[in-house]
Amino acid sequence: MISEKMEKALNEQIAMEGAAMHKYLAMALWCDSEGLDGSAEFFYEQSDEERTHMMKFVHYVQDQDARAIVPTLQQPQGEYESIYDVVQKAYEGEQAVTASIHNLVDLAEKDNDRQTWTFLQWFVTEQLEEEVQMRKLLDKMKLIGVGSRALYYIDKEFATIRPEEEAE
Repeated sequence: MISEKMEKALNEQIAMEGAAMHKYLAMALWCDSEGLDGSAEFFYEQSDEERTHMMKFVHYVQDQDARAIVPTLQQPQGEYESIYDVVQKAYEGEQAVTASIHNLVDLAEKDNDRQTWTFLQWFVTEQLEEEVQMRKLLDKMKLIGVGSRALYYIDKEFATIRPEEEAE
């Protein structure tokens, strides 16, 4: 069983994962409307992955005999200056999620909640991978540039990225 404070914090994480799911969907739609098919597909998959993360938290909370709360989601940003802007915003979002996961780990340690601490370790590893992926994309764009000719190569790069199979 988890503490009330942990239940509240995990529900806040559910909301954060839901917001990330919608943010990535909006990014995919923007890329799609800009003719960046590879980038759109990447962000559609990122949106699906965030839903999976959200559902892992939902099931964990429910399995702990607590109550998961369906989050109210705000309209995500839908317009971007460039694909670089999209990825920069995605990177910043991943950094925020990482900080939130680390706060949950700290709370689990403080509560001496070994089950939640163990559950969160998958997310600690996952967030490192997510941040590295976005940072590498930003680094490649800095090398290639983001002009109209570079967009073709950037979009091809996005098309080669496939998320790893989610661990259950």
